[in-house]
Amino acid sequence: MIIDIPEGKDPITYVWGEMVPGIGIAAANLSLAVYSHSTLALPEFEAARLRIAQINGCLFCLDWRTDRNGEKVPATFIDDVTNWRTTPSFTPRTRLAAEYAERYALDHHTLTPDFFDRMKTHYTQPEIVELSMCLGSWLAFGRLNRVLGLDTICVLPSHPAR
Repeated sequence: MIIDIPEGKDPITYVWGEMVPGIGIAAANLSLAVYSHSTLALPEFEAARLRIAQINGCLFCLDWRTDRNGEKVPATFIDDVTNWRTTPSFTPRTRLAAEYAERYALDHHTLTPDFFDRMKTHYTQPEIVELSMCLGSWLAFGRLNRVLGLDTICVLPSHPAR
């Protein structure tokens, strides 16, 4: 980790809340809003989120599973996300969510009118905007945590701290 955390401070709370409160708290609120207010179905939401996590390499994000009223995607879902092009488990909407996440993160110049024509056959325009905002949040904040090394301190129990 490249940021010094004072003894006894929670790294995420310290970096996001105390170090830069004018920005960090607003960023945290955006991140929370993505989870609290998304109307996307859980498999679509998680396919996009986990694809961004795979690209960012954020250990915390890779281990996290969104819980909606006690419902989570199955443990094998991350394998489906890895194989989003060929998995028989994905609906067209879920597959497009993973594809959009990958293109958004790796080469947004490939997001052509033809791609969005395909998106519009499965998603409404408000859903495309919502998914785009979710992707931006996950890409920015997952990458921030990975780059600063926060993901190695704030990992869930299945990942040892590195």
